[in-house]
Amino acid sequence: MEFFSYRHKNRDDEYEDPRRDFLVTALTMGLFAAGGRALWPTNAFAMGWFASRQLPPGQSIYRVTGDVRINGVPANADTPIGPRETIETGSNSELVFVVGKDAFMLRENSHVELSALLEHGGGGGADEDSFADSILGGLRLLSGKILTVFGVRSEQQPLSLRTTTATIGIRGTGVYLESYPGSSYVCTCYGATELTATEDPASREEITSAHHDAPRFILGAGPEGDRIEPAPVFNHTDMELVLLEELVGREPPFAGSAGKY
Repeated sequence: MEFFSYRHKNRDDEYEDPRRDFLVTALTMGLFAAGGRALWPTNAFAMGWFASRQLPPGQSIYRVTGDVRINGVPANADTPIGPRETIETGSNSELVFVVGKDAFMLRENSHVELSALLEHGGGGGADEDSFADSILGGLRLLSGKILTVFGVRSEQQPLSLRTTTATIGIRGTGVYLESYPGSSYVCTCYGATELTATEDPASREEITSAHHDAPRFILGAGPEGDRIEPAPVFNHTDMELVLLEELVGREPPFAGSAGKY
């Protein structure tokens, strides 16, 4: 299995802790063959080589660093986060948090709006809508960068992600997003997504990815039907995905792969 490790040049060393934990264990267990290549038993996670970091009930935040504000109020480790919040991070700041079955790593200088699932025909009657305040229904990344992992959704629990230039429909998957005034970056780390350029519905692509197979740039301007372009993998790692999945009691699908990945 091959692990991607493309990181932002200014990332703080303290966020390497999942990787450091794994490397120490791997060296101890003799998982590395000559040449530094990792040998990956299919049951490595089941054997407990990665310590569980699942958050206890009622806790939303795994790590908060620097200037992080939730609905304009400075956040701390005890701040609850629901699916109807606005979150902003300043320079040299980051927030790792959980909402329901979904987990997130919000980078510095980022601004994200969460919205709850809109349930049709709920609440006071068959013709009325209500919000499921424990289930995330949408995420809008106005600026910055976020790594996300989502639990499997049913047809009745759709989830839509938005950036400045893209709309991303998903079920259960891992996705990394960067959002800028005239472009966006989307890596479907694993799972299935449907990408659409916001200002050009003709630019649309369905992606099924096992392991960072089809990262894309989505442009705000350009020829009709041609605003989605291939991109490299950068600024996020498999070990960060491992950490996020652990926070909600899951393993990433590539964890037990014995083939190419």
